[in-house]
Amino acid sequence: MAIDRLLDPEDINNIDDSTKSDVNTSNDMTIIDIKNELNLRPKSFKEYIGQQKLKQNLELAIKAAKSRGETIDHLLLYGPPGLGKTTMAGVVAKELGANLHITAGPAIERGGDLASMLTKLQPGDILFIDEIHRLSSAIEEVLYSAMEDFGLDIVLGKGPSAKSLRIDLPKFTLIGATTKTGSLAAPLRDRFGLVHQLDFYKEDEIADILKRSAKVLDLKLSDDAATEIAKRSRLTPRIANRILKRVRDYAQVHGNPNDVDLKTALDSLNMLEIDEHGLDASDRRILKIMIEKFNGGPVGLDTLSHASAEEKGTIEDYYEPYLMRLGLIERTPRGRKVTPKAKKIIIS
Repeated sequence: MAIDRLLDPEDINNIDDSTKSDVNTSNDMTIIDIKNELNLRPKSFKEYIGQQKLKQNLELAIKAAKSRGETIDHLLLYGPPGLGKTTMAGVVAKELGANLHITAGPAIERGGDLASMLTKLQPGDILFIDEIHRLSSAIEEVLYSAMEDFGLDIVLGKGPSAKSLRIDLPKFTLIGATTKTGSLAAPLRDRFGLVHQLDFYKEDEIADILKRSAKVLDLKLSDDAATEIAKRSRLTPRIANRILKRVRDYAQVHGNPNDVDLKTALDSLNMLEIDEHGLDASDRRILKIMIEKFNGGPVGLDTLSHASAEEKGTIEDYYEPYLMRLGLIERTPRGRKVTPKAKKIIIS
């Protein structure tokens, strides 16, 4: 399984039409699109908006490690999807001046895959594993010695003739990202010296992120339009940027392609069926099912999954955190229940 260094905008600054065919893009994606996508990700703590406590802690750890001439401790980032775990890993690598190698838990199927990755690392490199909670127990066993002792213990052969071979690894930093810390084995979790949570952003932080993204996309976004989109973005940067691109599409077809005012933002948000609470059609459908079919609950996750035709993981990881944060559903020992606030929103 190959690992790739995280691509920075500087890596493609010199791409022109003659080399465009070498870049793996869809037919409708231009080099400008690629640069925009890359530039939407902040590359330093200064550019990274929000998560102030996390930034302070990581800046301290990085400065201390640099002053000692060491790598920083292994870092575990957890929180709902779309909050910037991968982006933060890129920022840490940039601040350290280190190469970042990326992979995902489901992509590492055998111990040999992980061993191949680890032996290719150079001193000070960072290995980023997304969805680290989906590693198999056999892969975790390989990671234990690699994280703690910077070594790999490989068994060659089988039976009485089997021999154990130890391979020394350069000192590296593992950054793991997960949406489910509870699914992580305790021995693996305990080997991370730095464990930090990414929380939902504030509306004003999302608005600032949208303004920065608009500049990258060469889009004039009014303050009130940014505020309105921020209110409806589930307090999540990934969703905010996704909505901004759809608003840009709407503006290009129905108005000034480079100018988004409040009316344009509202028209496009209404077309996307995202209401003033940030709820989309699927959110409202789940709440409506709970109210109409199960009298508001409690209803089990399996039952809700079958009734809504949504995967259990999607409900638990994507819909539920935001609905709970808004106070629209609550968990009970018997299952999920909607709150009076949810009934008021859905029934009205």
